[in-house]
Amino acid sequence: MRDAVVIGAGLAGLAASIRLAQRGAKVTLVTKGIGGLQLGQGTIDALGYAPEFVQHPLEAIENLANERPEHPYARLGVDSVAQSFEWIRELLGPERLVGSLDHNVRIPTALGALRPTALYQPSMEAGIPVGQEFLIVGFNRLKDFYPALAAENLRLQKDVNGNPISARSAYVDLDVRGEERDTTGTNFARALDLKENRVRLVELLKQIVRPGETVGLPAVLGLNDPTAWKDIQEMLGHPVFEIILQPPSVPGMRLNQELTEIAKANCRVMLGSSLVSYEADGDRLRSVTISTAGHPRTIETKTLILAAGGFESGALEIDSYGNVSDTVMGLPLTGVDTTLLNGDFWGSEQPLFKVGFDVDEHMRVCTPGACPVYTNVYAAGGNLSGATRWKEKSGDGIALASALRAADSIVEELQ
Repeated sequence: MRDAVVIGAGLAGLAASIRLAQRGAKVTLVTKGIGGLQLGQGTIDALGYAPEFVQHPLEAIENLANERPEHPYARLGVDSVAQSFEWIRELLGPERLVGSLDHNVRIPTALGALRPTALYQPSMEAGIPVGQEFLIVGFNRLKDFYPALAAENLRLQKDVNGNPISARSAYVDLDVRGEERDTTGTNFARALDLKENRVRLVELLKQIVRPGETVGLPAVLGLNDPTAWKDIQEMLGHPVFEIILQPPSVPGMRLNQELTEIAKANCRVMLGSSLVSYEADGDRLRSVTISTAGHPRTIETKTLILAAGGFESGALEIDSYGNVSDTVMGLPLTGVDTTLLNGDFWGSEQPLFKVGFDVDEHMRVCTPGACPVYTNVYAAGGNLSGATRWKEKSGDGIALASALRAADSIVEELQ
């Protein structure tokens, strides 16, 4: 008998599993994939837009909760969000995450846009525009990063003091896989885990960098060594920062690896498995059956957390008739009784993106507007209703705060 089974290994699933284990629960984490963190930016966003750029996330979250009672932040409250961000900062330490909820920063992306976030990796910090002169450097052999485009778009924007951003671009030819002319960011990252390749890179950079410049490189400065960027910076003698690329994200992979290792050290982790059926007795779930190699396996459990994500992971699905369903357990969803899509994509909200589970204050899945479907089944993360996460840049904060709320509610129930 397990105290809890957690379905899903994204930020919500990993955080819930680790929190439960920290508080003494026996946890099994079940996931059919490796979670969505490596598709993200390697940052932890709280609220970036509401709908304009948010400078102070805590204040904006409180306002959002008051204005939109259906939003997950209204259920969770600003204190829960703040506590969850402090929890993950302490869990991972300053070598993995810096920043705070006091204010958002804006960091450059591969297109030269400035993306708001609250917590970010130290390797990104020197890229926060505060009057520097940027040298944006690309690798000849790295596809999908164009330094001239990033530099040009940066020059069209303002730094934190309202002054134009100074940026120029250049290429270097760093050979990491023999004569391969078109390689991936993960190949570069693994190569730059090695000291000798970092030395080679620094030698190339010294030939093009000018006095006083801050050097921006694609976010491939080491996969398993969190100090690789710092080593490059110290050898070069100039501030160095990583620029966020499109997925797969090396900074996201770093966070995923770190959290997964913590989970594996404290929980049972079943990779490549999915929930295929469950048994309930009245309003209590008693067991889940998991697909495993050879034959299905039934796990008796006191509680269950659904953290498998939303549409992006296939946990929620819409068919050709516009019917939306939960593909994991078939539980009822809220927000489906309206026109789900409209033609004004940017000008108005799309109701489809807000479809998900209705939950109570403990994060138990409820029949819309009524009592919990099962008194021991909880939800966290991308399956919660009421938020357009990608547009608000709120998905990480919702995932963290709801995961910790669900975990703490379970511990209280078990006690």
